[in-house]
Amino acid sequence: MRRIDEKLAKILADNYAPRDFIVTFAKDADLLRGCSATGADAQGRPRPLAAYRADVKRVIESDLADIVLTSLSTAEMLAEDGVYARSNATPAVRLNDPTDMWRVRGGAYPAHPALPFRSSRLDAVKPVANLGLYGMTFYNDPAQDHATLRAYSDFRDLATAVGIRHFLQVSDPQFPIATGEADYAAYRNDILIRSLAGIARRERPIFIETEYLGPAAMEELAGWHPGRLVIGITGCPTGTTRDCLERLAQAEKYGARLAGFSRESFACEDPVLMLTAMRRVIREGMGSFEAVRAYHGDLQRSGQVPNRPLQEDAELTSPLLKAHAARAA
Repeated sequence: MRRIDEKLAKILADNYAPRDFIVTFAKDADLLRGCSATGADAQGRPRPLAAYRADVKRVIESDLADIVLTSLSTAEMLAEDGVYARSNATPAVRLNDPTDMWRVRGGAYPAHPALPFRSSRLDAVKPVANLGLYGMTFYNDPAQDHATLRAYSDFRDLATAVGIRHFLQVSDPQFPIATGEADYAAYRNDILIRSLAGIARRERPIFIETEYLGPAAMEELAGWHPGRLVIGITGCPTGTTRDCLERLAQAEKYGARLAGFSRESFACEDPVLMLTAMRRVIREGMGSFEAVRAYHGDLQRSGQVPNRPLQEDAELTSPLLKAHAARAA
């Protein structure tokens, strides 16, 4: 039994402890950004793919992530190299790449509603991973959301037949949508639960990632059916390291049992050191401010230059997080 299955069993049995919190490290940006996914070197040129994949290997070898999510092409390389055979991390593959996730240079795709699309064939995924991420975005538009759910239904048929498990990521639209008198968080929670209510247990996602929209929204989702639905948060959006770690602490306090993390969404200096900081917050109960200080100490000891000075990086810049930081500390 893999570590994630042990943790999920404890969470679903209401035996959760902070050591059971699940962390997914995502390194699938090559499927989203193409050549620019690897980042730039000192001369401003894209780094080679080998350097990008070396980051994945470092995270797997650190044993700090429970799940490591990649594109299928990277997963095949890791399988050929036997990297996962030496680790308890679970390999996962991004199973769909709708058009709003296409972040190529000069592209305008995120400015438009997502069109369903899957690059990877599930029968090609199965030899290297039996778990993957399926992503959806809702727009409060009948035609758009019907097409999204139709594609998800077709996917579940194939996934069940092939024998691949999935976790679901529900992302917020890249632009504002109208939700009448209800706030967006209420709409997001309702459409998510409505979309899962008619799905049989054998087809359900093993867990769900959503954006953290505050304590009330997180408590509502996490408390809806805790014996069947495990809820967590998506990767940290842009902000300071304090924002990222405070968001993690608040989400866990209000019911999240897992978190995604990627350098695609949060450009940290070192993914292994950032995962160490996340572990301090969840497993050791360290406050977000103290965890930022410890993270900068790790950077200094490793000889890395931080993206921001400590004083700046230890600031909370998100109004949502500021509003609840005292209760979450």
